[in-house]
Amino acid sequence: MQDELLLYPHPSVTIDCVVFGYDGEQLSILLLNRRDEPFANQWTLPGGFLRLEETFEEAAQRILKDKTGIENLFLEQLYTFGGLSRDPRGRVLSVAYYALVNPAKYQLMVGQMANELRWFHWKLLPPLGFDHEHIAQVAQARLAAKIQYQPIGFELLNAQFTMSELQALHECILGESLDRRNFHKRMMASGLLRSTGERREGLKSRPAELFEFIP
Repeated sequence: MQDELLLYPHPSVTIDCVVFGYDGEQLSILLLNRRDEPFANQWTLPGGFLRLEETFEEAAQRILKDKTGIENLFLEQLYTFGGLSRDPRGRVLSVAYYALVNPAKYQLMVGQMANELRWFHWKLLPPLGFDHEHIAQVAQARLAAKIQYQPIGFELLNAQFTMSELQALHECILGESLDRRNFHKRMMASGLLRSTGERREGLKSRPAELFEFIP
């Protein structure tokens, strides 16, 4: 077995993170402007090389803390990207993770290997280094599919929220307008949420019914 391992060159492995931000109005992706080659002074997803003593998720958490200042995110593994020419430094596989956060809850901290960190609207991304545009597209498609059957909004919305707030989140992620009545009916039939029996007073409108996700 040891002899077999020596016969084959070992590719490097990186971890790349797609961090989506939702502020109640728009969906954004956190990008890093690289200081070093390759792709110096260009935008990429936060990422880095896997260390031998780390699990994939441990590496993702370390990379986000070191390069963005964001800690203890709920991350979900997205996909493994292995294009032959995805990295000019050689054969590099990327295990990608994604997360969804409220940017107001986190203070960004630019790491030593970056010039800048910035949130970009997910439809208005600049040209990205490596294959990160493709990774971001796959992540957005996964998010749009997942929001149909899982309560991913619990990371973004208050514990109690209105149906309008939930609909705005869905519309932002899906990139399309939804019929209010059909959305309400579909969500109540989904088994994902329930009414709290309480209402939120509005300044100009009638009190709005409050809902919560079912644990």
